Amino acid sequence: MSRPVTGLDLDLSRFSINQMTVKQLSLPELVEACGELGVPAVGLWREPVQSYGVEAAAKLVRDAGLAVTSLCRGGFLTAIDPAERALALDDNRAAIDEAATLGTDTLVLVSGGLPPGSRDLAAARSRIADALTVLAPYAGERGVRLAIEPLHPMYAADRCVVSTLTQALDLAEAFPASQVGVVVDTYHIWWDDMAPAAVARAGAAGRIHSFQLADWTTPLPAGVLNGRGQIGDGSIDMREWRERVDSTGYAGPIEVELFNEGLWERDGVEVLKETAQRFAEHAL
Repeated sequence: MSRPVTGLDLDLSRFSINQMTVKQLSLPELVEACGELGVPAVGLWREPVQSYGVEAAAKLVRDAGLAVTSLCRGGFLTAIDPAERALALDDNRAAIDEAATLGTDTLVLVSGGLPPGSRDLAAARSRIADALTVLAPYAGERGVRLAIEPLHPMYAADRCVVSTLTQALDLAEAFPASQVGVVVDTYHIWWDDMAPAAVARAGAAGRIHSFQLADWTTPLPAGVLNGRGQIGDGSIDMREWRERVDSTGYAGPIEVELFNEGLWERDGVEVLKETAQRFAEHAL
């Protein structure tokens, strides 16, 4: 059972803090803060984990009793050049192995944008499907599920040609649910009137492998990448989305993943406290 945040009485049993939300904290600092505040789970990112050491990171979170709800990220599978595609497949195999070492069953995939000089979205999505035929069995053999994350269409050119939950499901459904599913991330799909039906479709098939929260605030910052708002500061009804996902039978962890320069400039432990409070206030 999770402990309440100091001075607050919060149910954090499903709460997971994505490492990027408080990236100003080192991994040991994050683990310590989670222990002090009663946060039961974390979503980790490959770069800081690799810097710390994958085996050492696995031991650190394991010894602290923290669950690892996901590893971010694999993907970037849209290259045309055969050598680049081979490198991408190798990197994704490594990411799958890292996820298994860390004890998480979920590797988040950001599929990749258009290759330089290309305007062919359909071909890019086809190359993602081809890559999954190689990676899905490899992941399944290691007890890791690939979770395709659709990103908001503003990222289609350079980061992710998979823009809707429906597109993500169309890719995932060529494989067993134990191998490939999707990420439901409020920041990326809240605008899509087809998303509620896609959530129901994903939940019925057991393909919701990760559920993430972030708010949509305006104006967007320059570059837009680090524009995810703190829960409760923007336009998204978090409780409605949580109830929608829960109604499919999903009862797993809920990660809060925020890319936000303003939050990163603050004390990381205070941001973690605030995020836990906002989660309880706006999502439960």
